[in-house]
Amino acid sequence: MKQETFHVSGMTCAACQAHVERAVQAVDGVSEVAVNLLLGSMLVTFDAPATAEDICVAVQKAGYGAALDGGKNERNAAAPTALAEDTETPKMLRRLGVSLVLLLPLMYVSMGHGMWGWPLPAALAQAPVALGLVQLLFAAAVMVVNQKFFISGWQSMLHGAPNMDTLVAMGSGAAFVYSTAVLLQMAMQPEHGAHLLHGLYFESAAMILALITVGKTLEARSKGKTLGAIRALMDLAPKTAHIYQGNQWVDVPVEEVNVKTLFVVRPGESIPVDGVVVIGSSTVDESALTGESIPVDKGPEDHVSAGTINGNGALTCSATRVGEDTTLNQIIRMVEHAAAGKAPIAKTADKVAAVFVPAVLAIALVTCGIWLALGQEFGFALARAISVLVISCPCALGLATPVAIMVGSGRGARAGVLFKTAAALEATGNTQIVVLDKTGTVTAGQPQVTDLWVAPCSNEKELLGVAHALEEDSEHPLSEAVFRYADSRGYCGFRAHDFAALPGSGVCGTIQEKPALGGNQALMAEHRILTAAAAEQGRIFAEEGKTPLYFAWDGRLLGIVAVADVVKPDSAAAVQQLKKMGIQVVMLTGDNARTAKAIAAQVGIDRVIADVKPDGKEAAVQSLQAYGKVAMVGDGINDAPALTRADIGIAIGAGADVALEAAEVVLMRSTLMDVPAAIRLSRQVLRNIRENLFWAFFYNCIGIPVAAGLFSGLGLTLSPMLGAAAMSLSSFCVVSNALRLNLFDPANTARDQQRNTVELPPLTEESNEEIIFEYTEETEMKKTIYIDGMMCPHCQAHVEKALGAREDVAAVEVSLQEKKAVVTLKQDVSAEALMATVKDAGYTPVRVEE
Repeated sequence: MKQETFHVSGMTCAACQAHVERAVQAVDGVSEVAVNLLLGSMLVTFDAPATAEDICVAVQKAGYGAALDGGKNERNAAAPTALAEDTETPKMLRRLGVSLVLLLPLMYVSMGHGMWGWPLPAALAQAPVALGLVQLLFAAAVMVVNQKFFISGWQSMLHGAPNMDTLVAMGSGAAFVYSTAVLLQMAMQPEHGAHLLHGLYFESAAMILALITVGKTLEARSKGKTLGAIRALMDLAPKTAHIYQGNQWVDVPVEEVNVKTLFVVRPGESIPVDGVVVIGSSTVDESALTGESIPVDKGPEDHVSAGTINGNGALTCSATRVGEDTTLNQIIRMVEHAAAGKAPIAKTADKVAAVFVPAVLAIALVTCGIWLALGQEFGFALARAISVLVISCPCALGLATPVAIMVGSGRGARAGVLFKTAAALEATGNTQIVVLDKTGTVTAGQPQVTDLWVAPCSNEKELLGVAHALEEDSEHPLSEAVFRYADSRGYCGFRAHDFAALPGSGVCGTIQEKPALGGNQALMAEHRILTAAAAEQGRIFAEEGKTPLYFAWDGRLLGIVAVADVVKPDSAAAVQQLKKMGIQVVMLTGDNARTAKAIAAQVGIDRVIADVKPDGKEAAVQSLQAYGKVAMVGDGINDAPALTRADIGIAIGAGADVALEAAEVVLMRSTLMDVPAAIRLSRQVLRNIRENLFWAFFYNCIGIPVAAGLFSGLGLTLSPMLGAAAMSLSSFCVVSNALRLNLFDPANTARDQQRNTVELPPLTEESNEEIIFEYTEETEMKKTIYIDGMMCPHCQAHVEKALGAREDVAAVEVSLQEKKAVVTLKQDVSAEALMATVKDAGYTPVRVEE
């Protein structure tokens, strides 16, 4: 399946939007189409035999223009797209200005002189036909200036899809044609000229067009403001970059910067492309991308993003991502994509819009016929029909959803919350259960040494010196934490030889020709080094959510280094905010239950699902979906299956790479506080959309009957001019209401309230692990190989490496003490094949047991 964005020209209202969607949906191979009236864009998902050319032809046959979005060929961070440029408002202002200049003398002649006796030259004042002719000329001039209404309206009628312009053209045209007929009657019956002069509607024909143009101008101006989010993002990056070229620094257009090009950013300048710092240190203001107001320290090997602002130091950087690949441009694409899509809540308005204009035309004809049948004059009946035509506003229906989505997406982008689609923006607000990954989401994702316990027979220098030496060559995250801590304290005098990793247990080596060990409690017990005091202290550390790492040297236990992935400072506050909003919070982690419970207790999470593999996470999320709408929050790699399975996948801490395919919502900052903020913003956008739809439906449901004269018996009638004024303001009000979202603060908790709350089954008394969230994992196939000839940890590592190299082996655990290897298999493997692998490694296989 391909997904492409097209620019569609000529659409004026929701009826146009519905007609284009129907035309494209009819193309063989098109599976989904979403037309955005606000942006004049169309997002199409299609496959063979459909092509982009077929889609453009379908739109053109429907009476509109279409072109494939140039995308990468037309846009970069320094050159805004046509979508972000407000070219419509200046055109509308010019049309409105000319219309008003022509309308003023017309109104003076028709209403000023006719109703209030304003002076005119005697030759003109005493010639009714001449007065009528003057009105005709001015009205015709206004119609020529606003000919777009007539061209678009009649073209859409010919294509079988009448739109708002059709209503305006028919209303204004009917008034003009009727008035012209009366003027001809005046010419043929001069004696009745003064009486017939009051039956002219030339001023209505012109005023309708002028008032609609006023509304369109206000609407265009408001639309331009809704595009301000994209425009502001595009304006962030500079148009030039200072690059190293030909042994000197030169200024070049940002489009000429390539990957690995060296560029320099002086104090106060914007960073032109994504890169990594090579030389220099400074602070960088990343608030435009992440919403974080505090500048971030940057030094060698740190990443910088296009559009962020350098502080008080010069930075020399190497470009890593340029053009469309920069973080800034990926954000822009996300905002545009969300705006171009369609939220499910818009379906009701779409159904109404598809039949709205034909229904209004029918109502206008019926209105005219009924009044004539009741004995009213043709002029009165025509005025009621024209009022029905010009007061009806399909635009308000068509704009109710997209303007709110556009403004909401932009507001989220400024706060560091990116919604990939309009559907995601809507669905996030309906979240009832939030599932949080632990590592990197609730916690910082970077283990740190938190505690030391030194055995009576040792000291801190000896403990950390041995730990530093053993962990120097290990790539395990916990080992890196221990190494950094010991190195920062200056305990780096020892060197380890014969280093070997013991998967699942720890590491071993030789320090000053004495054996050294580092790892878990089981490793110490296996070598009969573990003491009762150390075991008890290790238990205490584990209950606090810390991982105890034991170290021994020359047969002596030196002590314990406790390592923990510390909780982020604002995680507890975020969990409390979610609970206040009526959302159930569950922690889902592959870590052991004891550590998971300790972390959950620190942040106030009551429900924990621990010891879960990635596929188990997906199944657990699926089980939770039986209770309500689930949002999965993770860091995007091991959590990808669960992120995809959830109703809404939220990737957290994605500032370095916003293109996380598995998630539908991307949080640029590594903070859980943005999860309730995203839900809060989504709820506010939904509220705004409902307000817009209510007023759009309410306006038409009340305005059309009043215009038709349904309440004329109560003295309530509506002239065509007042109807046009009401229509011109309706769309403006809808757009203006959406613009209020720019004032909304997603971090403000004042209006939080519980809604759509679901109840999960009660916790068990024994633990806070949710037994009710059942999930199944594939049954593992394991075989045990008993081996002779293993004498030391090096032999153990050799056997483990040989078995682990087999493609059909998923995992290996080798026990030196029990002289055996337990292999977890991806598929069934014969005992002979496994024994042959052990033999090839230089050891003697005894037997294989299943």
